[in-house]
Amino acid sequence: MQNTHSSQLVQRSLQSVWHPCTQMQHHETVPLVAVKRGQGVWLYDGDNRRYLDAVSSWWVNLFGHANPRINAALKDQLDTLEHAMLAGFTHEPVVALSEKLSALTEGVLGHCFYASDGASAVEIALKMSFHSWRNLGLPAKQEFVCLKGGYHGETIGALAVTDVAIFRDAYDALLKPTHCLMSPDARLALDGETDDDQARRAAHELELLLQERADHISAVIVEPLVQCASGMAMHSALYLQLVRQLCDQYKVHMIADEIAVGCGRTGTFFACEQAHIWPDFVCLSKGISGGYLPLSLVMTRDSIYQTFYSDSVARGFLHSHSYTGNPLACRAALATLAIFEEDDVLAQNQVRAQRMTAALEPLRQHSHVKNFRQQGMIWAFDAQVADAAKAATFSRRFFATALEHELLIRPIGRTVYLMPPYILSNDEIDLLATRLHTVFEKVVHA
Repeated sequence: MQNTHSSQLVQRSLQSVWHPCTQMQHHETVPLVAVKRGQGVWLYDGDNRRYLDAVSSWWVNLFGHANPRINAALKDQLDTLEHAMLAGFTHEPVVALSEKLSALTEGVLGHCFYASDGASAVEIALKMSFHSWRNLGLPAKQEFVCLKGGYHGETIGALAVTDVAIFRDAYDALLKPTHCLMSPDARLALDGETDDDQARRAAHELELLLQERADHISAVIVEPLVQCASGMAMHSALYLQLVRQLCDQYKVHMIADEIAVGCGRTGTFFACEQAHIWPDFVCLSKGISGGYLPLSLVMTRDSIYQTFYSDSVARGFLHSHSYTGNPLACRAALATLAIFEEDDVLAQNQVRAQRMTAALEPLRQHSHVKNFRQQGMIWAFDAQVADAAKAATFSRRFFATALEHELLIRPIGRTVYLMPPYILSNDEIDLLATRLHTVFEKVVHA
């Protein structure tokens, strides 16, 4: 039972805070947790109950809560510069971050434009693509291609290229029409087909569209390797190679939304690296600041940057956010990148992922588990629930039961997934796997 202070805080929150991605009425039965502090992979409530943050607090907290190295960088920055407008000004943190990110692409994506959240980054990439073609004298190229099951954010432009019904249906009348094509989701492979075969079929559908509409299409936007919000749909890297080839052939931009899958989540720092290609735009957010401060950015090629370079203000990219390139957020990102380098995180994650996959093997064999899959530091499986009423409430029941077992896990429908911080110890891996199995057993047999 919650103590008086925690209970009061929950009631105040329910009366004054409109929580995101939530049907507020459900909090009459689904617990709202009053978090007081965080340490490492754990969150603690006011009663000092702990919860292993197995989803990195919506996929952002890469190196644990209250990370001492990121804390130290922010404390140092607070005594120097908390914020300055980036129009007509610059500062060391934003320059250093841009340089380091560009170096990670071997200089291919040499220009960074900053915002505060992932949806804004997608909006920027869409606008940049269209405006670049217009500056080149091709204003008819104003259509966009997205994928079934893709998710790119919930602002109007980003939602137009999103295909997750629960997010877009209410606002469909406001959205610009787009071309929504077959997903390369490996689960859609036909009998006897491989993941690569499914990738080829999806790419062929894109090719047919480009043959007909390339003169009107500005860009194709994809989530490389994993379509996260639609249920961790994973696909072959071959698809990215084929999309890159088609975009080159038909003179269409390729936008890689790496907001969720970048920053090491899929095994390489950028997911596109596994296809050995670079897109025309990369969108980053979530993990780039280590889960500390809102920060997003769009990286693009010099050839695109040059289409805006002119003495005409109208040819410039006139997009802005008040907190663009905030020094504190940039310092958090620099500290995050430093941890990647100093701790050889990508190599360590390979070892960590092998241990986690082995620990989850009993769950993989469970009779109610279907499509167990893994990519880098992402694990997912689909729960088989025959009863329609129980299936409809599976996510909420699983979330509540997981909390009772010290786990923060928030399924997407009947897809259970793990996207934990990159600092799990062996003991924490074993605890997570064991208790996840227990929670799943309780929920599917309830």
